Amino acid sequence: MIELKQISKRFGRFQALDRVSLKAAPGEVLAIMGPNGSGKSTLMKSLVGLVLPDSGEIRFKDRLIQSKSSWRHHLGYMPQIARYPENLTVAELMALIKDLRSLEESLDLDLFHALGIEEMEEKKLGALSGGMRQKVNATLAFLFAPDLLVLDEPTASLDPLSSETLKQKILKQKQVGKSVLLSSHLITEVEELADRLVYLLEGKICFDDSLESLRAQTGQNRLGAALAEWVRVHATQ
Repeated sequence: MIELKQISKRFGRFQALDRVSLKAAPGEVLAIMGPNGSGKSTLMKSLVGLVLPDSGEIRFKDRLIQSKSSWRHHLGYMPQIARYPENLTVAELMALIKDLRSLEESLDLDLFHALGIEEMEEKKLGALSGGMRQKVNATLAFLFAPDLLVLDEPTASLDPLSSETLKQKILKQKQVGKSVLLSSHLITEVEELADRLVYLLEGKICFDDSLESLRAQTGQNRLGAALAEWVRVHATQ
């Protein structure tokens, strides 16, 4: 469904992404991991058009997406830190985003109800806690029932119950054939959700395969131990 081919991005002397190529198929949850500064956020922002790669191409359903905005109607994006106008209420923000879409679309209100958004609709965004903002962020990402979800640290700041609600929603998207790309620092979260793991190191893909393959190649059952062993052996090669 979504494919990156030889994507590179440099900020000054810093090479954020170096010829990154990957695919995410329908019905697949792909987890992106790596240390701070490895290129995770740059990769996610390149996918949604917030960062323009220096070279390479991105295709959605076999069509180039660079310079085309219409494909974003198929996209749900959940940034790690959402910045919304603080003087708006939650209800006003949701109405604004619906108007911007300007399409007759059926809405997915599962998270709106499950995360209690209706109880905070009249609150100003500037008055919301980090966890409440993240609930709004998650609700908006899923609102238009997108074919592709790009989720940057989706459970950050969420309480345990809300985190579980969101994870169950992600798994449901997989069951109905949606593609999900998520970044996470949490090994347990990746184990619960992901079919495949992409590990970035210094802007390059160090590992791209299933979790089962990673365990088999390292002889480690615990994902954290398997990943640490893989990086130890292969990072310097």
